[in-house]
Amino acid sequence: MKNLILITIDTLRKDMVGIYNHKFSLTPYLDSMEECCTVFRYPYATGPYTQASFQGILTSEYYLEYGKEKKLNPKKILISEVLKERGIYTAAFHSNAYLSYYFGYNRGWDTFYDSMADEVTDMYPFIRGEGINNKVEEFLSNFSFKKPLFLWVHYMDVHEPYIAEEEHLSKIDPEIKLSKEEMFLLFKNTLHPRDVSDANKIDTLKKLYMANVKETDGYLKDLFAVFSSHNLLDNSTFIITSDHGDEFSEHGGLSHDGKMYNELVSVPLLVYEKSCKKKLIDTPVSLIDIPTTICDILDIEPSPSFKGTSLLSPSQNRTIFGEAMGKIGHKEKDTDKPIYYLLKDSLKVIYNQNDSSWQAYDQKEDKKEQNNIISEIPDKLKGKLNKFINRERKE
Repeated sequence: MKNLILITIDTLRKDMVGIYNHKFSLTPYLDSMEECCTVFRYPYATGPYTQASFQGILTSEYYLEYGKEKKLNPKKILISEVLKERGIYTAAFHSNAYLSYYFGYNRGWDTFYDSMADEVTDMYPFIRGEGINNKVEEFLSNFSFKKPLFLWVHYMDVHEPYIAEEEHLSKIDPEIKLSKEEMFLLFKNTLHPRDVSDANKIDTLKKLYMANVKETDGYLKDLFAVFSSHNLLDNSTFIITSDHGDEFSEHGGLSHDGKMYNELVSVPLLVYEKSCKKKLIDTPVSLIDIPTTICDILDIEPSPSFKGTSLLSPSQNRTIFGEAMGKIGHKEKDTDKPIYYLLKDSLKVIYNQNDSSWQAYDQKEDKKEQNNIISEIPDKLKGKLNKFINRERKE
C-alpha cells in the first residue's frame, strides 16, 4: 500500500539548500537524503508568493485562471479532493493563514489542521515546526493505516519576521548579538517598509533568515524520525519543495513581492524514496506538475482541470509559466496589475502589466538576472507569453 507525503517549506530559496549550493551547510539533514532522491535541478514556482504559488502546488492551475480572486475558486479542484474520492485518506497540517479554511483550502481533507483556532503572537505569527510535528505525531499514533495515506505537512519557520534562535544564529554569524525584540524591530522598521537603504541591516536580515533555514532543517529531521517510528519510510514517496523564496535587495526589494526573479520563483524540489538511488533531472519543471505527479505515483487518474504533467517523465521541450499580481507589500491592492513570466530552455521572459515593461534574462549566462536582453530574444517568445497572458479565462 503506497503512501504519498508532501512536505512544503514556506519561503525556502533553492540556493539555501546544500544539495543545490554546496557552499552552504544550512540543511545537513535534507542534504543527507540526497542519495535516495530524484533531484530536479531547475524547478520553478508558478508565482512569487503563497497565494500565487500554492494554487499550482495543490490545484495544478494558475493563480489568475478565473481572474483576480481573494479566495480559492470553488471550481478549482484540490489534489485532496481527487485522492479522497478514490479512497485515499487525506490529512493536512499547516499554519499559513492564506491556506486556511477561510480561503477555501479545507476541501477534500479527512483531517485538516490550519491553526486558525490557535493563538499566535506578532513575533511568531504561526505555529512553529515543533508544534506541527507534534500534531503529525498525534495523528499518526491514532491512524489505522487501513487506507493509503496522502499527508501534507507545511512549515512556516523560515518566513519573516525572522526571529532566530541563538543556537542557530551563532553558527551563521557569532558576531550578531540581537535580542528577539531587536530582531522584531528590524522586521518592523526595515523589512516591512521595504527599506533597502542600509546594506548592513539587509545583511543581518539575511543571516537571520539563514538561521531559520537551519532551524527548519532540524524540524524536518524530527519529522522523519516520526515517520520512521510509524514505519512510513519503506512504503511512502516523499515530495519536498517550497512555495517561493525571499528577496534580500537583489532587485531592489525585500520579502516576497510581485516579482518573477529567481530569488523568488526558483525553489528546491526533491522526490525521496528510501529504496531509490540518486537521479538528476536537468529539464526545467514547474510546481504545477506536483498534483499530476502525485496521481501518477498513486496510479490515479488526475482531474481534467490539472494543467501540469507528471514529473516522472518531464518533457524536454517544456515551457514554464507563472503569474501573480505585481504587488509591493504583503497585501494586494485594488490598483495592482498582473505580472507574468515564461521560461523556455535557459531564457526567462517577464512582462509586468503595471508599467507595461518587458524583461528577458539568459539563465546560463546571467544567473543573477541583472542584464536585461529583451531586445535580443526571438519575437516568438514574447508572442508565446502574450498567448498565455491573453488566454481564454474560465468563468
